[in-house]
Amino acid sequence: MDAIEQAYAIELAGAYSMPPRIYIDHQENTLLYMPCFLENIFGTKFLSLFPGNATRNQPVINGVVMLNEAATGKPVAILDGAKVTAIRTGAVGGVAVRHTAPEQVDSLGLIGAGVQGFHQVLFACQARKITTVSVYDMSKEKTRICCEHLSNALPQISIKPAQSVEDLLVKSEIVITATPSQKPVLPDDENLLRNKCYIGIGSYKPDMREFPRALFHLIEQVLIDTEHGLEESGDLITPLDKGWIEKSQILKFGSYLTAKNRPGSGEKTTLFKSVGMGLFDIVVSELIYRKALQKGIGQVLD
Repeated sequence: MDAIEQAYAIELAGAYSMPPRIYIDHQENTLLYMPCFLENIFGTKFLSLFPGNATRNQPVINGVVMLNEAATGKPVAILDGAKVTAIRTGAVGGVAVRHTAPEQVDSLGLIGAGVQGFHQVLFACQARKITTVSVYDMSKEKTRICCEHLSNALPQISIKPAQSVEDLLVKSEIVITATPSQKPVLPDDENLLRNKCYIGIGSYKPDMREFPRALFHLIEQVLIDTEHGLEESGDLITPLDKGWIEKSQILKFGSYLTAKNRPGSGEKTTLFKSVGMGLFDIVVSELIYRKALQKGIGQVLD
């Protein structure tokens, strides 16, 4: 999470070079290509997203991250792209919880019991002293497996399945959505949605949405990790197109972190929406690479 905050500072200072995320859609599948140059290192993440793999008992996300020396272009490391994505996105969500959720919150709800949801909970529980986690997914089997894995990773925390999204909302002060849904996964009910901290992870295409209209009536601003999201996520495109929010209400998280008069979280409804960017991948991959060198971990390729 500290590395992610450093990435926001790098972005704010303009000390990087990165094009918009490049992607190719083929039928229901997507190939992502995310290069980024920093001052001392650069790299590229290549990912494939095959939603149908969920029914094949295969990972939906596969890929690699390649790191290179900035001075010579020499490759120095290859990392598992799916794992890097899970870790860095979990850390992005954790940073959002760290800076937008009230200090005293102790309950968390997760909608979407996949790999990314699992990592979101791990990091959120580092950002706040969470005592209870509710998990909901349309698949009861995925919910059961996620609860089991989270209970093993976080034995001190009560991890339980939620009977419905409404049940989860009643029990949770922080709500994380990590689904590929094309329609809102939350009810269009202001009373159920009010005074919670929302972290949106799943919507990364224009036809994907996780949040209902009612949520946008409750928030003062939407925090985003990158402006690319304004063209990529249905959770930003649709509310802007329909006038549920104004563009002036959208603020980049790096600017939020450095604002002198940053709004307090308090008793209000907050929303952070992430689509990710290559800068996160390279900063986190470099951290992993440096730690691997220090610990003598990894395989040297000739």
